[in-house]
Amino acid sequence: MTNNQLQSIVERIEKLEDERSLLAADIKEVLVEAKHSGFDAKIIRKLIALRKKKAEEREQEQQILDRYMVALGMLSDTPLGQYAIKKIKED
Repeated sequence: MTNNQLQSIVERIEKLEDERSLLAADIKEVLVEAKHSGFDAKIIRKLIALRKKKAEEREQEQQILDRYMVALGMLSDTPLGQYAIKKIKED
């Protein structure tokens, strides 16, 4: 590897990092806009993360989350909690 190759690689990475910073600022701006429109930015971020996953993966994570919440007594007094308890007993 030559010095020119190394310099080229470093400069390309620096350029990409600058672009990433600009994109992150753009995303933040869109989330601020969403918040001003009455949407919850945290929930939008979660939705985006969920959309990246396959349905099976989302379902599996939700089942585990429900089990943990039931184990901690967080859902036992809600209709969802009663359903989760019933499903866990069936499994």
